Amino acid sequence: MLERAGVCDAPKTTTSTAATAARLIHTSHPFHCSLPHPLIEARASNTGILQQGLAGYHVRAREALTMTDTSNSSRNTEVATLGGGCFWCLEPVFDDLKGVTSVESGYAGGGVPAPTYEQVCTGRTGHAEVVRVTFDPSQISYRDILHVFFAIHDPTTLNRQGNDVGPQYRSVIFYHSPEQERTAQEVMHSLNEEHVWSSPIVTQLVPFTDFYQAEDYHQEYFANNPGQPYCNIVIAPKVAKFRQKHLEMLKA
Repeated sequence: MLERAGVCDAPKTTTSTAATAARLIHTSHPFHCSLPHPLIEARASNTGILQQGLAGYHVRAREALTMTDTSNSSRNTEVATLGGGCFWCLEPVFDDLKGVTSVESGYAGGGVPAPTYEQVCTGRTGHAEVVRVTFDPSQISYRDILHVFFAIHDPTTLNRQGNDVGPQYRSVIFYHSPEQERTAQEVMHSLNEEHVWSSPIVTQLVPFTDFYQAEDYHQEYFANNPGQPYCNIVIAPKVAKFRQKHLEMLKA
């Protein structure tokens, strides 16, 4: 079993550090979704809009289940689509894993076509920030991908990861096949039985429909912005902790 590395596990951050991070993020990235931005404050009064967006998602989900996902079969790769808080935090961990060929940050699970980052930040489109992980199942299994996923975020907090609050930060697995659905159910059941966390897992398990790639500046954000305060204070130390604990899973 992987030990939880606490990547982006902001509740464990001290109050002073969290406050400092929030203040620095506000000055360096005015549209980061964790900000007390007016768009975020509006989400509580727009439940109806969110429900309309999710209704469109569920229609497409039913249609998607009638088809087989063969987009990567010819290349002997598989895709995992996962949401667990800010995609900036998830991407660098999966980038490091043996057998992972690409990681893209984007949006999934909503009812608005091709949303922008600012729209997703309102919490009204129904989308979650996700990473699309393409991997070679002969080198790393989907089950192992999920164990990494659960090791690097807190799946017991509904619609939030630490100071990042809203449905766009929900813990969610978008399965691409019945096999992925069964594996995810087994993994979550096992983790709940082992009482890895004091509270039960609230991770959503829903069929994949659409993935919209996030804006270019979000891709490889951690690698391309080493001096950004959020990267220095929140992401870097926790990615380093994961790397130290799971060297056997990392690319050479």
